[in-house]
Amino acid sequence: MKGVEHRATLEECILVYDGRCRLCVTAREGLEQLGTQNEAEAVRMIPYQSEKAKELLGNAYRLGRPDVAFLVQPNGVIRQGLDAFLPLLPGLRGGRFLATFLSVPLVKPFAYLVYRLVARYRYCLFGEVPLSAADDPVQKKRSDR
Repeated sequence: MKGVEHRATLEECILVYDGRCRLCVTAREGLEQLGTQNEAEAVRMIPYQSEKAKELLGNAYRLGRPDVAFLVQPNGVIRQGLDAFLPLLPGLRGGRFLATFLSVPLVKPFAYLVYRLVARYRYCLFGEVPLSAADDPVQKKRSDR
């Protein structure tokens, strides 16, 4: 999918993930542990269920569970699905190898198919986790009272 233009200009990339999906939360934790090799390419991660995600994604935001992950780049371009992760690969340990592997004919289309299948059935396959109070706007409002 092509990136969608967005008005905001950011200083960092922001990865918007499903904060209720066990796979997504585990992947976020793994990415945080790995870190990037180049701090200039730092990525902040926020749950889709946050007000910040709604603000950043604009017209791309839909109520309910997101179908895919999103990457909001500093220039405002929003990438979705597998395309959200591709720009992050070179900064991760082993990512350059994976990026090269994905450039092999037929591998990338297969990766898109696998991503779509996993994204569609992620709750059945991996389960759901509750949002932390910091990430859940409803819980946050209750605790502010």
